[in-house]
Amino acid sequence: MTTQSKTTGKKVNKAWLHDHVNDPYVKQAQKDGYRARAAYKLKEIDEALGLIKPGQVVVDLGSTPGAWSQYVRRRLAPAGAAAGTLDGTIVSLDMLPMEPIEGVTFLHGDFREAEVLARLEAAVGGRPVDVVVSDMAPNLSGIGSADAARISHLVELAVEFAVQHLRAEGALVAKVFHGAGYDDLVRLFRDQFRVVKPFKPKASRDRSSETFLVGIGLKVQAGS
Repeated sequence: MTTQSKTTGKKVNKAWLHDHVNDPYVKQAQKDGYRARAAYKLKEIDEALGLIKPGQVVVDLGSTPGAWSQYVRRRLAPAGAAAGTLDGTIVSLDMLPMEPIEGVTFLHGDFREAEVLARLEAAVGGRPVDVVVSDMAPNLSGIGSADAARISHLVELAVEFAVQHLRAEGALVAKVFHGAGYDDLVRLFRDQFRVVKPFKPKASRDRSSETFLVGIGLKVQAGS
């Protein structure tokens, strides 16, 4: 690494740290007790579309550090409590460890592996799932075509799981990225869901290419 690139890297890190410390969503997350600012992305999507309600079964894919599970847990709890009584079921999964959240079943493993998928299905216990939320993203290599393929593969797996396990009026929220493969993923959602909405929450940083696809209501249920 050259001295110039080291200096550039330091500038980028310093700029990111400055933005992070001054980020209103980071400050709000600390105030509200969320583990990450990502909670407000799901909150915004949910408030706009009314997806998550008490009594539901919700699956959270790519859950670590747990901000989305925390948000879902509060939506399923009486008076939005972060602890105590829970009206519903939350099953979360990630290949990284996650600190426990009261009332949330966490599975540690790689969603791409058949054994891990089987454990997830066992935890759901044959019940129809109301909502699947996926914040999964692969480790990026910087090679555009390879990264696009990895991103698409995870979204395709999330769609496949949703189609097999969602109830007829259920919903899938999945993180995607603008760029190669995005149009194909939109088509995949439109093939499977009656309503498809792209959603860029305000909490998603402007410079980020991430956006979210929301699919509501299956066109054809598995086994029908």
